[in-house]
Amino acid sequence: MNTPLPATADLAAHIAALEARVARAEARGEVENLFSNYMHLHNGYEDARIIDMWVKPGTPGMRAQYSNKGIYTSWETITEYHRGRPSPVGKLLLHYSTTPSIQVAADGRSARGIWIVGGVESGLTDPAQAANAPEFLYEKDLVNGQKVWAHWVAMKYEMHALLQDGVWKIWRFRCFEVFRAPYGRNWIDFAACTEAVPDFQRFHENLAYFGHDGKPVWLPDTDRPAEDFYQAYSTQTAQAVVPRPPAPYDTDPETPAA
Repeated sequence: MNTPLPATADLAAHIAALEARVARAEARGEVENLFSNYMHLHNGYEDARIIDMWVKPGTPGMRAQYSNKGIYTSWETITEYHRGRPSPVGKLLLHYSTTPSIQVAADGRSARGIWIVGGVESGLTDPAQAANAPEFLYEKDLVNGQKVWAHWVAMKYEMHALLQDGVWKIWRFRCFEVFRAPYGRNWIDFAACTEAVPDFQRFHENLAYFGHDGKPVWLPDTDRPAEDFYQAYSTQTAQAVVPRPPAPYDTDPETPAA
């Protein structure tokens, strides 16, 4: 049965409410596309295009956190991760995102979302470079005289977006690694192994990626210390819902003045 239209006096308000709902639904789709496009470009090593997906330099409230190392708060330091990121021969990165939970602010100017991401990271490393990283990161056999790193990975991502000049842009970004394990090992065994190596966590939290010939490339210095921390899978801890799915909200307190 069709719902009857409201009285003429209320029709304008009814139409305005419907338009607002449609606008928020469209905004949700655009924010989901923003994150998905980020992931496609990141998988293809086209990070120079990701830089343009961020808000403008000087936008209040922008920040990124890629590990427990700390927080980046300026456009220059946030985007440094993406500048010059290499695409070595023989390297494969495939992260696929799932389970989006997205809330668009009632004022339509910002949005908050979380995703679960799984996939693989892999490549070839010159044996001399492999000596700079823990041996347990690599497979036992060589390929074309090179060490092989081939990992299962799972992450959680949190992204806040801002509507800037009519376009949705990345405003805040955080990556939480849930687990990783070499192809030839399971994640429980691997976690137990890394927990027994005191320096591994520091190595892992400072590592941005493996570059040409498997050379480790380190994260830039952060602008300030981390304010909260995440715990990757460990044999010593229980899982928690971090980050929390975003709740409906009216406006973000850091939203720049219109």
